[in-house]
Amino acid sequence: MASVGTDKTERASSRLPVHNAARAWRFVGRYGTLVVLGIMAVGFSLASPNAFPTMSNFTNVVSQMSLTAIVAGGLTMPLVAGEFDLSIGYMASLSGVLVVGLIDHHVPVAVAFAIVLALGLFVGFINGMIVTKLGVNALIATLGTGTILVGCNYWYAGGIPIALSQSMQGFTELSLGRAILGVPNPIVIMAAVLIALWVLLNQTPLGQHIQAVGANPEAAMLAGVRVDATKTAAFMISGVCAALAGALLASRIGSGQITAGDGYMLDAFAAVFLGSAALRDGVFHIVGTFIGVLTVGLGFNGLAILGVPSAVQFFFRGGLLVVAVALSSAARKFVHR
Repeated sequence: MASVGTDKTERASSRLPVHNAARAWRFVGRYGTLVVLGIMAVGFSLASPNAFPTMSNFTNVVSQMSLTAIVAGGLTMPLVAGEFDLSIGYMASLSGVLVVGLIDHHVPVAVAFAIVLALGLFVGFINGMIVTKLGVNALIATLGTGTILVGCNYWYAGGIPIALSQSMQGFTELSLGRAILGVPNPIVIMAAVLIALWVLLNQTPLGQHIQAVGANPEAAMLAGVRVDATKTAAFMISGVCAALAGALLASRIGSGQITAGDGYMLDAFAAVFLGSAALRDGVFHIVGTFIGVLTVGLGFNGLAILGVPSAVQFFFRGGLLVVAVALSSAARKFVHR
């Protein structure tokens, strides 16, 4: 009898490290990004107390990261659906060049924005069709369409930036002006987009279908969900958000730069994966994406204030992406097994 009791004790003790590891990874899955955000905020505040922890700097950070947040919010949709979109940065660059070119040819600003948003919608539709109907892996499909977008960009712009030949204060005010209570326009637009995406993902049938497809496409199909159409819709949302961010970026810099939006891809992916380790056990969601974007934005801002060389900032960007994906993947593995 004593040996039986001893065996039970040994088995229980052998399971203890596993339970501890699961609890640790559950903590990482829910609060890892918040811990990183807190450590960075405290560290940069101590390193630069007169410049970093100020309301003006925080407002500047949120304004600067607002366009990344729009791209990342759109990217969240195909990721929730279990797919990837590598064309978002190239879509942003092309839309910025195109919107400036259209306005320079006397197309009204609203019409120019409508055209580039329609282009983003169309590119997202093409991505969805290639992935769902042709069965091409999303990484290859969206990288291919993204490369085609680069070609379209160079063809349209002739390989050089497009500058406005006339004063277009209404266009530049979209990103440089302040609308509500002195809040910069990009923050207002970002908030509107993220709220709309949150409502769509959590309060609409389409959003529920996107989550169901990402969790288990076979079960979703058996439940009557149109899996291919749902994935295509997710790609279309991603394309529209990338196009919007690219057009707003052109408004911010006052010209169409052929590679201006390319960097959004890495920052958006880092933000979304960081966001999956915030509050939801490694699950992609809009609130987490915003937290991830804030983490990335504060990191770059703090490094810039400290005068860190540009090379180190690239190390930070690449390292943050690797860490974000690693934490998200590990959290899913240990929490949900």
